[in-house]
Amino acid sequence: MAFPGLYEPDRGGNVLTVIGESLIDRIQSEQRSPIADYVGGSPLNVAVGCARLGVQTRLVTHVGKDDHGQLIFDHLAHNDVEIVTGGTAPTSTATATLGPDGSASYEFSLDWDLSSASLAAWASFETSSHLHTGSIATMLMPGAHTAYTLLHDAKDMATISYDPNCRPSIIQDVGFARQQAEHFVGISDIVKASDEDLQWLYPDKSIDLAMQHWLELGPALVIVTKGAHGPVALTRHFRLELPADSIVVADTVGAGDSFMAALIAALNQLDLLGPSKREDLMNLDQEQLLAVLRYAIRASGITCSRAGANPPQLGELGTVTAPA
Repeated sequence: MAFPGLYEPDRGGNVLTVIGESLIDRIQSEQRSPIADYVGGSPLNVAVGCARLGVQTRLVTHVGKDDHGQLIFDHLAHNDVEIVTGGTAPTSTATATLGPDGSASYEFSLDWDLSSASLAAWASFETSSHLHTGSIATMLMPGAHTAYTLLHDAKDMATISYDPNCRPSIIQDVGFARQQAEHFVGISDIVKASDEDLQWLYPDKSIDLAMQHWLELGPALVIVTKGAHGPVALTRHFRLELPADSIVVADTVGAGDSFMAALIAALNQLDLLGPSKREDLMNLDQEQLLAVLRYAIRASGITCSRAGANPPQLGELGTVTAPA
């Protein structure tokens, strides 16, 4: 099996490094139709989504040297995402069962260990202006500890975004999950979550109170997606809520990841990423945020209109419409 080599630091700089899990989504309907394999994993989907929108991207992940791993390597190469990989376990899998409305429930078989990739990951961070992480990578040990340490130490080198994308079937201790989420929120500039994430993490708080709590931990921007009801965003200066686009849904696999990727890409297009832009990000105005949210909504809608985690290309979505 011919796996490509690891990231080589002398290949040049990049805009974005994503740190997180790669896996194979094995998708079937409730009627137990034949399984279809798709490359997935929330951070991987974000990396691919960003690369498709013109952001030069690397992914720090774990991929096994097996047939599923080869699918992931091929998929990343096809989408121009460089890869840094560590660990020796088999490639992780997630079996998604689709309900009649296109929603997905998951069962996982996974491993998350980056101990052998820390130095290569740090070399990648040193040439990145923005870093992203989320989901299983920030909850499952021992890799979650490695991810946090790397990002914490890189905070002065890059802006950071985070999407908890909680998986209660994997991390069942909500107190632990809440603690982990708050650790990562505290080192992040941009946080995106779903309403389901916040309802699970904070069952005794409203969505708005949970968002305010996260904003007080340090980020410039907290966004919560509410499916067909659209996103709500909170900064230190204002609250903004938008409706979702009206679409025919094929399934919702990867919709949140596509939203996250387009959010990063739009902020990059508006030159709002990187440590020198933290003050600008903190003072984002309503017109800028409207443009960014509309861009992310359109990206998510395109993904929902077709099967699997298949985010749009730049040619489909275009560039963000910058405010006058």
